[in-house]
Amino acid sequence: MAKRAAPEVNAGSMADIAFLLLIFFLVTTTIPKDSGISRKLPPIDDSETEPPIIRQKNIFTVSLNNNDQLLVEDNLMEIKDLRAAAIEFLDNNGDGTCSFCKGKRDPASSDNPTDKAVISLKNERQTSYAAYISVQNELVAAYNELRNRRALEIGAQKGFPNMNFIEMQAKHDDVRWGGNKTKLKEVIEQIQLEIPQKLSEVQ
Repeated sequence: MAKRAAPEVNAGSMADIAFLLLIFFLVTTTIPKDSGISRKLPPIDDSETEPPIIRQKNIFTVSLNNNDQLLVEDNLMEIKDLRAAAIEFLDNNGDGTCSFCKGKRDPASSDNPTDKAVISLKNERQTSYAAYISVQNELVAAYNELRNRRALEIGAQKGFPNMNFIEMQAKHDDVRWGGNKTKLKEVIEQIQLEIPQKLSEVQ
């Protein structure tokens, strides 16, 4: 009796299947991206002129120690209270030159947010990343709150009523929005000029 030959497996399509699986995994796999804090660094100053002298009352010092404790003006503070304290400092209008500020005009605090008030942030090497980000968020939120208030004031005059600063930026970047983007950009730039984000990080 003749021995029956073993059937062969047709492997001709295995390469095609492997290729299709490779394409599938490449398309469906998400590659994590490094994330960071969006910051626009100042240009390099090659001039030999001395930097401007900033009076101490115009500097709002914020620091995080090794134990993630928040110190504002050398006093312990909870992170939840930081935004209000920063707004009070920026909006103080100590010299009376700010026409849109609504602060207490305390002569011992900042003069105005346009060209005087600076927030100085310092952290230690052992500060946790979570605490650092939380403080950053509150400080940026303080600037955004003042800008939102100013946007509602200017927007009502410039034809963009009931639109805060964040919404103005979103509308300007939205390609589907059919409004006057040139005029809106002018309003955004005016607000950024009046309330610049002067957040200095000390090494």
